[in-house]
Amino acid sequence: MLGQLHDLDLQLLRLFVTVVECGGFSAAQGELGLSQSSISQQMARLETRLGYRLCSRGKAGFKLTPKGEQLLSATRPLFDSIELFRHQSNGVAGRLIGEVRLGLSEALDRSVLEKVAQAIHDFRQRDESVRIELLSAMPGDMERLLLQQRLDLAIGYFSKVQRAFDYRRLFSETQHLYCAVGHPLFETPDPDLGALSQADRVDHPYRFLGPDEPFQGQRCSARAEQVEGTLAFILSGQHVGYLPSHFARSWEQAGQLKPLGAPHLSFEVDFYLARHRAQVPGEAQQAFEDDLLRAFA
Repeated sequence: MLGQLHDLDLQLLRLFVTVVECGGFSAAQGELGLSQSSISQQMARLETRLGYRLCSRGKAGFKLTPKGEQLLSATRPLFDSIELFRHQSNGVAGRLIGEVRLGLSEALDRSVLEKVAQAIHDFRQRDESVRIELLSAMPGDMERLLLQQRLDLAIGYFSKVQRAFDYRRLFSETQHLYCAVGHPLFETPDPDLGALSQADRVDHPYRFLGPDEPFQGQRCSARAEQVEGTLAFILSGQHVGYLPSHFARSWEQAGQLKPLGAPHLSFEVDFYLARHRAQVPGEAQQAFEDDLLRAFA
C-alpha cells in the first residue's frame, strides 16, 4: 500500500500505463526502451509497493485484474492533473500577477490623463493578470495612504518633506490668479498690487507655498481643499484665487473668469510620481512604474 507518492512511484505508474496502452510487456519494449525482463521486474516492484496484483501475463496473453483496471482509472486523471499543473506553473513564471494601486491628484490636465492611459495600455500588452486600481485624492491623503502602504504609487503635487518617499518629477502645471464676473477687479484692465492685496483670497491648504509664489494676499476668508471648491468661491464674484490654467480655460473662454496679472502673478507647480521607499515593489508594481515613467518621459 502506498503511503506517500515518490518520484519512483510516478515512474512505475507511468510504466504501468504505457504497458497497458501498448497491450503487454513485449509490445511496450520499444516504447519504453527496456527489455521485457526489466519491464516485468518494474511491474513486480509496483505490485509490491501497492500490495496487490495488477495483471496476468502468460499463454492467455496480457490482461488487467479488476484492481489493475481500477488503478488505471485513477492513474490517468493523476497524470492529466500533473500535466495541467506543469503548464500552469510554467505560465506563472513569466506572468505578472497581483494588484497595482495608483493615486491620482484632482483635476488633471487631459494630456496627463492621456499619458496615464498610455501607461495602462502598454502595461496591458504584457503577459499579466493584474488588477489596477485608480484612486483620486488630495495630496495629503495620498501621502497618508502611501505611508500606510495602501497605495503603491501616487501622482500629485507633494510637499516633498516625507523622507520615507522617493519622488520622480513627471511634469509641471501652470497656476494663474483669477477673478470672476461681478468682482471689482474683473473690469479693471491692469490692477496694481495694492488693489490685489485688498482682494479676499481663497486658501488652498495643499498648495505648498514657497517664497517664489508671487501672490499670497492679506485677506483670506475662504478655504477649499479641492479645485472645484476654489472655482466656486471665485465664481461667486467675491474672491480671487489660483486655479490650474487648463482647468480654468473653458470658463475663461466663456467670459466668466479673468486671469489677473498674468504672467508675472503666475507660477509653476511640479507634479511627482511618489512611492514609499520601504515598500519593495513587486514585479507588477515595478513594471507599471516603468510604463508610467516611459509615458511621461
